[in-house]
Amino acid sequence: MSAQVLVAEDDPKQAELIRRYLEHDNHQVIVVHDGRAAIEKARRCEPDLVVLDVMMPKVDGLDVCRVLRADSDVPIVLLTARTTEDDVLLGLDLGADDYITKPYSPRQLAARIRAILRRSRIARDRGERPLRVGDLVLDRQRHEITLAGTPLDCTPAEFRLLAVLAAEPGRVFSRGQLLSHAFGTDKFITERTIDVHVMNLRRKLEPDPRRPVRLLTVYGIGYKLRDGTDGTQA
Repeated sequence: MSAQVLVAEDDPKQAELIRRYLEHDNHQVIVVHDGRAAIEKARRCEPDLVVLDVMMPKVDGLDVCRVLRADSDVPIVLLTARTTEDDVLLGLDLGADDYITKPYSPRQLAARIRAILRRSRIARDRGERPLRVGDLVLDRQRHEITLAGTPLDCTPAEFRLLAVLAAEPGRVFSRGQLLSHAFGTDKFITERTIDVHVMNLRRKLEPDPRRPVRLLTVYGIGYKLRDGTDGTQA
């Protein structure tokens, strides 16, 4: 069961380890490193599940849990070095669905996430929620795209590719990652095909496809859909 998972962990090495294990399960993973960013990303991207480290800068994981639970019923897994019963009960009382104490096995975390997603079926329900990046809206249930209210005519392959990018605006995806997330094991889609789809999407999204301001190339890495806040130029 593939899902979009938001991971809020201030330790970059631990965050990357979690990302690798979850991407191995075919999840799309968004990583942030502080509580404020976790709240902003969760509200913008509406993930299927959130993994929160309790001890984070700016806003701690318990306060993030409290804020997110007031907004939605997204499943939340807390990660913490606090092991007392009172700490565990506090996290659960705030609305967390699971509580894992450190040190823990990333395999165990991945298994817990699979179990929660199976129970909640959030991953399937997410297909009904439109993705919004500025004035670009992708309605995956209706398979429709609009830009500033104007419908765009895109092929199914272009739609899948743009949906991957729009689910995590600002993140740079390699061609291999786009290939995996958007097309899976389709042997007829190659990394070169990704470039062709991007070129075609730019003709539909950009005021001037030769000078893109939305769908950007990150040279030597891949592509990203600009989230409107990074100030990046093509």
